[in-house]
Amino acid sequence: MSDGLRDGAEPVGIDELLKRVRAGFVRVGPQEAAAAASDGALLVDIRYAELRERDGLIPGALVVERNELEWRLDPLGSHRAPQAVSHDLRIVIVCNEGYASSLAVASLRQLGLHRATDLIGGFQAWLAAGLPVEQ
Repeated sequence: MSDGLRDGAEPVGIDELLKRVRAGFVRVGPQEAAAAASDGALLVDIRYAELRERDGLIPGALVVERNELEWRLDPLGSHRAPQAVSHDLRIVIVCNEGYASSLAVASLRQLGLHRATDLIGGFQAWLAAGLPVEQ
């Protein structure tokens, strides 16, 4: 069975692709993401600048634009962020509403970042949960 990510796979719609990639990892809610960050997980905000300026930032989150994500988080990469120290690093990807982050996690897992996951509902769920945000 194809996971929808390999060459030669039958075409699938985005809803099916999301379903398939999400079946490969356990997503976390806002409270779980905050607890994970307190325990040393790396929160990574992949929202574009306009959304960050409009809605604010999660304190302590690493901001990495989506188009740079794999290069910045690959522990073997020449352009890695200083925080990208191990394939065992727990990473929680945060997008605006929890869709793009799931696809980003699938890509990171292909790089061997086996503990990568994403925030259900994205930044908007974090905000709705009343968790800290800085402007």
